[in-house]
Amino acid sequence: MKKKVAFICVHNSCRSQMAEGWAKKLGSDVLEVYSAGTEEYPEVKPLAVQVMEEVGVDMSEHYPKLLKDIPGEIDILITMGCNVVCPFISNSHSRDWGLDDPSGGPIDGYRETRDLIKEKVEDLIKRVKNNEI
Repeated sequence: MKKKVAFICVHNSCRSQMAEGWAKKLGSDVLEVYSAGTEEYPEVKPLAVQVMEEVGVDMSEHYPKLLKDIPGEIDILITMGCNVVCPFISNSHSRDWGLDDPSGGPIDGYRETRDLIKEKVEDLIKRVKNNEI
């Protein structure tokens, strides 16, 4: 049975979207993937979409979602390091990845964040497959 994972951030426009993209591409056999934000935002950051496209992850159809748009019970809750207390979401495992937000910076910052998120998602998938989570 797949584990439900949710990646949460303030706007669901960059880091949490990248995490969703990687998790769907790399872990669709073991993860049911969601992402959401705590505040409304009009679009996924174009540079986030662009840097993910560079590595073969299509986020062109992604759009910011709110917490109310995802299931109320999640197996794994991952926050991005937004220094915001999220409303309670029922979960059996949670982590804060403490990632800096590249928004507003140069494209290289987006690439660094993308690659760091990939490493973290790969580790998460490995831990799920090993029944550590």
